[in-house]
Amino acid sequence: MALSNLTSKAVLLYDEWIKDADPRLEGWPLMSSPFPTTFIIGTYIYFVTSLGPKLMENKKPFELRQIMTFYNFSVVVLSLYMTYEFLMSGWATGYSFRCDIVDYSRSPTALRMVRTCWLYFFSKFIELLDTVFFVLRKKNNQVTFLHVFHHSIMPWTWWFGVKFAAGGLGTFHALLNCIVHVVMYTYYGICSLGPAYHKYLWWKKYMTTIQLVQFIMITVHIGQIYVMDDCPYQYPIFMFIIWLYGSMFLVLFLHFWYHAYTKGQRLPKMARNGIHKDQ
Repeated sequence: MALSNLTSKAVLLYDEWIKDADPRLEGWPLMSSPFPTTFIIGTYIYFVTSLGPKLMENKKPFELRQIMTFYNFSVVVLSLYMTYEFLMSGWATGYSFRCDIVDYSRSPTALRMVRTCWLYFFSKFIELLDTVFFVLRKKNNQVTFLHVFHHSIMPWTWWFGVKFAAGGLGTFHALLNCIVHVVMYTYYGICSLGPAYHKYLWWKKYMTTIQLVQFIMITVHIGQIYVMDDCPYQYPIFMFIIWLYGSMFLVLFLHFWYHAYTKGQRLPKMARNGIHKDQ
């Protein structure tokens, strides 16, 4: 009886909460509720941390070089497209980089931002293949807490962002992330071409620096809301979550930087000599 009452209250709270969702997204794929996204992420975590390594334990690693080359450069193209769309739907066409609120109208620019936010959200599922490739190639040392946590938290939190606040200053970190992914997946794409191209990968360390700068910019940009007077952004809780996200990953990536490049513990010998073998 008590469990039934608790369930009923939870359903009522959910129904009340979901009423505030953006009606423009009604009927869009994966947007009906957070449960499909949660299920996909849960399945991903189970596969890359448990099921996948067990299935591959007595098998030879898959040779996925051609698939990975296509995948990596496809993500580069997708990231370039999303960068352009974020710029054209706000960040280069009117946003102030300060108190930019969500435009809930059905103007062409506002709807363009909604579509771009949803595409960015969906791209996070595509990027789960990064870890799947690691598992199938038996590169289990690359399946770190930082890697899995980052790939899991992004699509889950972005479901809420798209559902309630598709636009405004909360999308700045997505724009930056797309730009960084152009650089990052270009690196992965070159790496997947084979040993003949490894001599061009001397800039691995600088790629990590770019990621660190990204999190600093996210933290500083979103932190403005706490010093601006009367910023009417519709969902301040999202600003706190983004600030927490930026700060947390800044610390985690600094930790990675210290162990990988200062102590040299995370990189194989070839990487320490300027050649990286992740791919």
